[in-house]
Parts: sequence; C-alpha cells; structure tokens
Amino acid sequence: MKSPHFTLLLLFFAALFSFSWATSPHQDFLHCLSLHSNDSSSISKVIYTPNNSSYSSVLESTLRNLRFDTPNTPKPLVIVTPLQTSNIQATIYCTRKHGLQIRTRSGGHDFEGLSYVSEAPFVIIDLVNFRSVDVDVENKVAWVQSGAILGELYYRIAEKSRTLAFPGSTCHTVGTGGYFSGGGYGLLFRKYGLAVDNIVDAQLIDVNGRILDRKSMGEDLFWAIRGGGGGSFGIVLAWKLNLVSVPATVTAFTVSRTLEQNAIKLIHRWQYIAPELPDGIYSSVTLNRANSSQEGKKRVQVSFISLFLGGVDELVPLMQERFPELGLVKEDCIQMSWIQSILYFGQIQNEPLEVLLDRNFRSPLIGPSYKGKSDYVKQPIPEIGLRGLWSRLSEEEAESAAVAFLAYGGIMDEIPETATPFPHRAGNLYKILYNVGWQQEDNINSKRYISWVRRLYSYMTSFVSKSPREAYVNYRDLDIGTNTQGNTSYKQASIWGRKYFKNNFDRLVRVKTMIDPENFFRHEQSIPPLVSSWKKRAH
Repeated sequence: MKSPHFTLLLLFFAALFSFSWATSPHQDFLHCLSLHSNDSSSISKVIYTPNNSSYSSVLESTLRNLRFDTPNTPKPLVIVTPLQTSNIQATIYCTRKHGLQIRTRSGGHDFEGLSYVSEAPFVIIDLVNFRSVDVDVENKVAWVQSGAILGELYYRIAEKSRTLAFPGSTCHTVGTGGYFSGGGYGLLFRKYGLAVDNIVDAQLIDVNGRILDRKSMGEDLFWAIRGGGGGSFGIVLAWKLNLVSVPATVTAFTVSRTLEQNAIKLIHRWQYIAPELPDGIYSSVTLNRANSSQEGKKRVQVSFISLFLGGVDELVPLMQERFPELGLVKEDCIQMSWIQSILYFGQIQNEPLEVLLDRNFRSPLIGPSYKGKSDYVKQPIPEIGLRGLWSRLSEEEAESAAVAFLAYGGIMDEIPETATPFPHRAGNLYKILYNVGWQQEDNINSKRYISWVRRLYSYMTSFVSKSPREAYVNYRDLDIGTNTQGNTSYKQASIWGRKYFKNNFDRLVRVKTMIDPENFFRHEQSIPPLVSSWKKRAH
C-alpha cells in the first residue's frame, strides 16, 4: 500500500500541469521523475513548469542572448534545477523514456542559445545548484562543478592565493561547464594554453546514468569532453583543474587610435608583431564605434589591448623595441593584481571584487541581443583589406558591433592540434570574433543586424583560413551548418564539424558512437554517431 506522503507527491506532480495537458507525455515524464528519484520529495523542489510562478524567472535567469527571449522562441516543457546527482540521473532516464530532448545549461552563454532552446519538445537541466569550487593551494589544483561561473572560480582562487590563477575567459558570468566543453581561451592562453590544456580529471554522467571519472571513462572520452563542444557526450558534473602561477603584479594597457592617427597602418603592423611577442603577453585589437569629439556622433576606432605578466618597467621598453609605432608610454599602463585584471578586461574595473560572484550580472562585453561569428587568420591581411573592414563598421547596423583580433603564438604553437579536439594551434596569427549587438526591443529588426554580420563575414572570405574555413566552437554559429532534426548524418555534420574541429572531427564521431550510439544527447551541432542506430529504434 502506498504511503500518504507518496500519494500527496503524485498529486503535486499532477497539479504542475493544466487539465489540457492531462493526457500528454509531459505529465508522464513528471510521474516518471517522481518514481525514479532516490528522494522523491527533493525532486519536487527543483521542477518548474509553465504553470509555476517561478518558471519565467528561472528560465530567464541566465538567458544571456536576448535574441532568444521572444514570444516565438520555443520554451522548455520542464526546467529541472538538480540539487543532487540522482536528480540528473532520473531526468536523463525519464527524458529518454518519454521521447524528450535535454538541454544542459551552466551559464547560458551559448551564442545560438542551444543550452536553453530546442525546436523539439525538451527539458532544461540547469546546473545552477552544482557550483561548488574547492581550491587546493598546496597541490595547485581545484575541483569546480559545471554550474559555477568563471567569476566564482577566480574569486575562490584569489581568496587563497594572489599568485595562482586559471587560464580562463574575461567574461566572468560564463559558466565553466560550457566554457570548458569548447576549449576555452583567455588572457593566459599564450603562456599556459587553453582551459582544457589544464584539465586533468572530470566527472560525467553518461546516457545510462553512470557516473564516470577519467579512469572509468577512458582516455578517448576524456579527450572528447575537453573541447569537443557541449551537449554531445553526457553531462559533465565537475572538472579537476591544474592551477598556474602568475606574478603578484601584472600590467595592462588600452591604447586607442583613429583613422587620422594611422590606425590602419598600426593594425597592419600588429599582425606581424603580436604573434611573435613573448608568451607572457596577451595582445588583442578591437575595432568598434566610439564617441567622437563631434557631439552625438560615433566613429570607428581601434583599441590595442594587452596584459603583461610583469611590471610596467619591463613592459614599456619591450613594446618600444618590438612595436615602436604604437608609441606606448608608461602613462598608458596600469599595474594591478591578477584578479584585478579580470575586472579590467571585463570592463567592470569600478565594481567591487564581489561582482565576480554575481551570476546575474549583465556583462558590458556583449549586447543584450547579439549574433557572433569567428575566423582564423594565417597570413597578414593587407591594408586595403583592413580599410574595407573599417568602412563596413561605419554602416548603420554596426553601431553596436565589434571586431576583435586575438593574437596567437606562444605555447599555442607548441601544443599538437590533436592534443584535444580544439585544433586551432600552430600556423594561426590570430583569431577573429565578429559580434553585432542590439537592444532587446529591437529584436523585431534582428534580421537587419544578422544580415550585416553575414555580409561582413562574406567580405572577409579571401583573408582568412580556407579548406576548411575554421571556426571556434564556443563562438557557436549555426550559419556554418546544422544537423537535420532527428536525422543526422556523418556527411552533413562534417560540413560544420570540420570547421570547428578539422580532422579531430572523425575521432569525436568514433567516441560518440562508443558512448551514445543512439544519439540521445543531441542538438543542431552535436557530434553524430557513425551509425545512427537510434533511428532504427524510432521505427
């Protein structure tokens, strides 16, 4: 005989849905969750449906691209915010059983919204409650759960050491789970490589609900989850990181120039210099529109931005020798601690350090709504090509657009492109990020802005990598190819897959075939299994 508590619990799950859903598979899914949770009462506390008053606030809490916050954007049938591993295992089991898809969200920064949007009926697993950070200073390691944002990781490291760091992004609200899954570059990547080059263990839940660490999952799967893109192989719960050393004092500068100040010639020269700088220097160039001396008008400017692992008295002579054309002087530079540099490069230097713990903070680095694309450059772009880029940034749709060049070189030239799925190593001068933003209320005109960035991308074709035209998976871009809903083929996925992963794509497909042959974990750009046996089962 069922207990009164169990009966009340079933009534709770039934009440989550309106009468119109009474015979739907979604109610069956909720009933399944109640039956397959180790602690039935706990699962009820972490479930949100459209009938729940908190549903919208939970959904929008880390919805970072408001391009996907419209009445027509598909919404999840259920959001699960697990408190314990068994909640995740039960959700995987029940979504499989009832023909639903899963989207896993850690920070909500997926450029195409794939961590919280699906055309097929879906459930979101939001890892907001899986965000512990355990720092071991003595052994220079840390365990971080996938729901933690990078700011939480940086803050917890800084609490214990001024001279330890982790090579991560400058946007502190990015979730570690998605960031690590795609490779992860940042201020230290020319010195220490990508985030994934410094990951030494992980805990993953696979399609069968097994909890695997590096030893039990095997080296192939451990290789795949460190840069093969999120949402293909399972749900990574936590990551073990090697921490790296930084000096107590670092130096940053931002030097801006206009067309009249030889900006084009400076960018052209930068292409030859930046990749050859010492690996303790991060160097980037950003082109965007900024307020000019003419009131109310914006014009294109270029900003040369760098971080140096050392003091100003060492940096300035070095830059005057290597890049005298820039005219860097001591007054252009700011000395700070490593953790303060995260605020500086995140454009939040006037905020208290505790802002790093605020996962709901809206970063000024990206627009409320935006579309991004990426490229890799292997030969310097001639001045005439740069002038064409400059002129396009003067167009009306580019008012809130930016193009960033991020110098490669350093240790990135030494790590083999097969070391992780991320293949963009030696031979690249720099990476390009194209980003166009707009206000949420202008979503009705989003096609104008997206069309502009696509035209810019087309213009840049002759200046960037070819065969394939490479792209960065963490700058997700569905324009370069997508899987067909429910019918993914290796051939079709190769179109976008080789742009992100080059020849590493084939190994990713083999791993996918081994760990998830029925292709349960899938989305528009997930790795397909070589033989889609899941299609046969569907028939």
